[in-house]
Amino acid sequence: MKRRLYSALAALSMAAACLSGAPAQAEGKTLRLVPYADLKVLDPFFTTAYITRNFGFMVYDTLFGPDAKGNPRPQMVDTYKTSADGKSWTFTLRDGLKFSDGNPVRSADVVASLERWEKRDNIGRAMVAAGGKWAAVDDKTFTLTLDQPFGPVLDGLAKVASYPAFIIPERLAKMPDTAPLNEVVGSGPYLFKRDEWVPGSKLVFLRNPAYVGRADAPSGLAGNKTSHVDRVEWAILPDANSAIAALKNGEVDMIEEVTPDYIKALRGDSAVHTGVTGKSQAYLIMNFLNPPFDKAQARQALRHAIDQEKFVAAMGYPEDLRMNYCATYFICGSPNDTSAGAEPYRKVDMALAKKLLAESGYKGEKVAVMLPTDVAYLNSATLVAIQAMQDLGLNVDIQSMDWATETARRASKNPVEKGGWSVYLSSAADYNVNSPLNNTYLGAACGNSLPGWPCDKQLDELRTQWVGATDPAKRKELLDKFQARAYEVLPYIAVGQFDRVHAVRASIKHSDLLWGLPNVWVLDK
Repeated sequence: MKRRLYSALAALSMAAACLSGAPAQAEGKTLRLVPYADLKVLDPFFTTAYITRNFGFMVYDTLFGPDAKGNPRPQMVDTYKTSADGKSWTFTLRDGLKFSDGNPVRSADVVASLERWEKRDNIGRAMVAAGGKWAAVDDKTFTLTLDQPFGPVLDGLAKVASYPAFIIPERLAKMPDTAPLNEVVGSGPYLFKRDEWVPGSKLVFLRNPAYVGRADAPSGLAGNKTSHVDRVEWAILPDANSAIAALKNGEVDMIEEVTPDYIKALRGDSAVHTGVTGKSQAYLIMNFLNPPFDKAQARQALRHAIDQEKFVAAMGYPEDLRMNYCATYFICGSPNDTSAGAEPYRKVDMALAKKLLAESGYKGEKVAVMLPTDVAYLNSATLVAIQAMQDLGLNVDIQSMDWATETARRASKNPVEKGGWSVYLSSAADYNVNSPLNNTYLGAACGNSLPGWPCDKQLDELRTQWVGATDPAKRKELLDKFQARAYEVLPYIAVGQFDRVHAVRASIKHSDLLWGLPNVWVLDK
């Protein structure tokens, strides 16, 4: 939960700083926020964890950024153009961009960064499949050439998660991607103060004096990111009571994600502002590499045992912030909302679930479930999943750990008996869910690096057809076919839709610009 809360604070700070359109002048201002979780992995190219993504937006920048309406706008890019057939793009960087090591940002850095990005990101991989090739023309100009038109070019460069196309120095971008990078060199609005980093307790960021802000007013993750404060501190407070007390006492300025049990009380506190950060989907990930979920029948069995209403109720969100049932994989109420393929799973059918599990060949193998101890809503949802798995007859091995440890461990491909895993639960914001390409797990083609490693060639073919379709009726037809197939092979199981909530002290300025992502540069004190 704290994860989303920090996003809110980040968004709030961004709004304040960019609202004025000028660098902050006051000295000694410190903004303190409670992120949803501790940070352990510094490399946003290596993990889909939002806490690492949030860290990335503090210290790195992107070529394009989404505005408050989700439209891609130039960020590091000054000008760009595309050919009439959509197969050739030319981009020019803004003047004065520098990395935190003092070196200028060059086209060679951009090209190397994008080549690293497209190895993991869904849109990046799809761009490669369309024949996409990046090339540096000179230090400020670079190109993209394609064998066929590819509509989501700018959407990909403006992605906010899983994975954002952050720009890093060429020498780092070309390092092996089999392990996370530990060196942090970016051109974003803040500098990471590594010498003040206390894992499990505190992270510190200083305003980057070399950051070159745009002239545009802030909007979402676009526009001027020059900070209004000199210092931002992330206070790691896993205990919700401590976080709430710190907010009320003025020891912190914001909680990124409010634990559901405290939402009602904070809504009635005049000293605190609460806001809906955005829609999210909670989901259950099964490991395709380990029994029993390497078999489709076992995944289908578990889906028949899932009651979404139990999950969202256990998570504790007020009724106005949750949906008791959502049929679509792509966020209910979104343009891609569809119920195709969902009807067989509308209600729990434990008899059918047990029949399918038996047909899968399950012989009592241990099912290792990772239970997060410090993210309240995921802890509650995981406990509901554990009960459903036990009712189904699975041999459940509950393994408790903090979220940071879990996000690191889920990268393991080992069998369960050698420290691997079978199931974990997580959540994603709507922008990470709302289309066959944006959806982190449904947008992942075979050969992906996502924990769980889902693969289905038919889904890959349908996704490619959907991306290339231009006729609205044909796109809708393909969307329905894609979701129907997803319900057959189940790359993951959606267990409920809810709205995230952040809280910020009423004295903090520009909270109305909070976008639900780490744009803290807008906030002011």
